Amino acid sequence: MKTFIPFALVLMAFYQPAENVIVKEGGFSFPLEVVKKLKDFLDQEPAVKQKSRIGLINTATMCNSPGFPEEFKPLCQSKDAKASLTRLGC
Repeated sequence: MKTFIPFALVLMAFYQPAENVIVKEGGFSFPLEVVKKLKDFLDQEPAVKQKSRIGLINTATMCNSPGFPEEFKPLCQSKDAKASLTRLGC
């Protein structure tokens, strides 16, 4: 029992919930939950997902699609938006 309390305190000190995980892409940073929203968007839009994986979709079309996560709108304006969105959505 004496070792349990210090162990529990150390475990609580190093525990990081998923909401604290940050995904960095280029000069942008996104919480993991937001990246999951992008993945969900792509999973719900099969045509967008398939075209984005093979590089055929226009980035502006994807960024202006209904349901596209607002948090990625600034990324859509960057010159590497297509590659960044492909990496984040895979």
